[in-house]
Amino acid sequence: MQPCIYILANKRNGTLYIGVTSELVKRVWEHKEHLVEGFTKKYSVNLLVYFEATDTMYSAITREKQLKNWCRQWKINLIEETNPEWNDLFDQIR
Repeated sequence: MQPCIYILANKRNGTLYIGVTSELVKRVWEHKEHLVEGFTKKYSVNLLVYFEATDTMYSAITREKQLKNWCRQWKINLIEETNPEWNDLFDQIR
């Protein structure tokens, strides 16, 4: 199990969601299948546009909180540093 933070979007420059998990493939699949009630299901936010692996769940949660406090433009810049086309990275991690 690898602790990760991840950012989902519904489209390029669209609605963003930041989450944390120890099972990235499973969790993103759950979002894609609309099995997660709440924000991501309501707004169809299911494209994996960014992720980071961390050493511990504590560091993942700390990073998630940090990113959630960033302004929107910083989050967009972070995504575009590694994924300028906002491609869905799900196939890359499967």
